[in-house]
Amino acid sequence: MNISLVIRNVEAADEGAWRRLWAGYNRFYEAAVPADVTGRTWERLLDAANPLFCRVAEKEGEVIGFTNSVLHEGTWVNEPICYLEDLFVTHEARGNGVGRALIRDLVDLGRKQGWSRLYWHTRENNPARRLYDEFVQADDFVRYRMDL
Repeated sequence: MNISLVIRNVEAADEGAWRRLWAGYNRFYEAAVPADVTGRTWERLLDAANPLFCRVAEKEGEVIGFTNSVLHEGTWVNEPICYLEDLFVTHEARGNGVGRALIRDLVDLGRKQGWSRLYWHTRENNPARRLYDEFVQADDFVRYRMDL
């Protein structure tokens, strides 16, 4: 990676940048997250007592990527599990190692904090799978999802 990145916890001052990236992420997945859900998500990302957290990648003072993750308990392990729910990097910054650095940040953070595992889902045809496969191969589980 030939760029100087800072990866850090999101701060209240990052709201505008995070919302722009969040909108781009939702466009990529052709999703429409209601404004009240986005607002509540932002509030939870800033709440240190909430298991939802955000890390941002910043280059020269500009936030160019993020991960939104959830720490949760599990029934097969004693240590927390981290679900990387959302990862997004600006189109202009892609291919420069930002996504790799964001995942590496979570791996390092998890090892430091004693998490048992890190996992994420993506669409089968997501071009980012080339990057994800550098960290770990996809397993053979099938996801079932029921909206309630």
